[in-house]
Amino acid sequence: MSSEHVIKMPDIGEGIVEVEVVAWRVQAGDQVSEDQILADVMTDKATVEIPSPVKGRVLALGGEVGELMRVGSALIRIEVEGEAGALAPAASAATAPAPAPSPAPAPVSAASAPAPVPAPSPSPTPIAPPAVAAHAPQDLGLSLADKPIASPSLRRRAWELGVDLTQVRGTGLGDRIMQADLDAFVASHGSQLRPPAPAVASAPAVAPTSAPRLPRSGSRGDGVEAIRIVGLRRKIAEKMQDAKRRIPHFSYVEEVDVTELEALRLKLNIQYGASRGKLTLLPLLARAIVRTLPDFPQINARLDDEAGVINRFDAVHLGVAAQTPAGLMVPVLRHAESHDLWSCAAEIRRLAEAARSGRATRDELSGSTITISSLGALGGIVTTPVINSPEVAIVGVNRIVERPMIRNGQVVARQMMNLSSSFDHRVVDGQDAAEFIQALRGLMESPALLFID
Repeated sequence: MSSEHVIKMPDIGEGIVEVEVVAWRVQAGDQVSEDQILADVMTDKATVEIPSPVKGRVLALGGEVGELMRVGSALIRIEVEGEAGALAPAASAATAPAPAPSPAPAPVSAASAPAPVPAPSPSPTPIAPPAVAAHAPQDLGLSLADKPIASPSLRRRAWELGVDLTQVRGTGLGDRIMQADLDAFVASHGSQLRPPAPAVASAPAVAPTSAPRLPRSGSRGDGVEAIRIVGLRRKIAEKMQDAKRRIPHFSYVEEVDVTELEALRLKLNIQYGASRGKLTLLPLLARAIVRTLPDFPQINARLDDEAGVINRFDAVHLGVAAQTPAGLMVPVLRHAESHDLWSCAAEIRRLAEAARSGRATRDELSGSTITISSLGALGGIVTTPVINSPEVAIVGVNRIVERPMIRNGQVVARQMMNLSSSFDHRVVDGQDAAEFIQALRGLMESPALLFID
């Protein structure tokens, strides 16, 4: 005897009411095993894998890739052998005054009855919501209480090691399992671990942020490939559009002679690189920003335009824009003012690697008060960076070039770099922005001042 089990969109926490489906790992007709990953969903910039709590056959999917689904809505229906379903069919709930055993289900409409699927379907089949929500039994879907919170990459590594994540204690925000937690568990239980058996008819892994590609049209040479905007790319698009629409940007560009700064950086790397790690320009720029901001509190701020409040910060939580395979992300160097050059460099490297590998946590991707944007050698001559809302300023770093300059009447070769920065004109006046960048320039051109209190 088989029955239907409905898995609902779980409450991922932190007040999230809806999430986006970014990838389906299964299709209608597939056989799934317990704990097999069914779908990847995204909230803000965090991707979460949804596993199956039961074994059975997929009857229908609750939405398409790119669709926003509310927490508690039907995510997927699974036919389970010999178990009572988590949710009665829609029409039964609407017509039966009280639950009673019946040898056959009550008649249902074509919209709500799950159609038998003899073979995997190429696209998700929509699920009709219950006709009367008040008659739905208790939610037996996933919850934070019975399913561990972990990143997709960590879940995948745990699966490869044969680790049951329900046995691992998470130390991250909201009991999220961190990489260190998994490493500690493996170190103490390594001899007891066994690789998992392959899942029955499991779907091939799908990259969490991969965008579905629609069929090409046209003949060779003039075809058009349509790629649906989903996942992180969709979040980036929405955030950039909102920032440009709501924030009156203005940019200020100034050239900086970084000859002395680069000489100091190279000397520090020669003397301390082997023991403390190599320094790039970013830790030096971060220190210059930290030393400059106390005189410009209106720039180290966030604007809540809906409440009409400007929040100024004593601490500097420095966002560092990082390009990842999935798109642009901004991990946050918290309390940048408390770091020396080498700890700042190490933390920037760690955050950038976490963002690129998909291991960055929500806490590491939020809460910045000002952002640095740098394309390194691709930085161009001038850029007009978009403000990372709700911040009010972003400092853009352009590439360093050696140019002939006149110093004391002599033509000399100097290493020059432009700072292209953008400001929110609702909060920062043009003079404030110019004075801030000029103060920043003064520290970078005389780097000894970075170390004088």
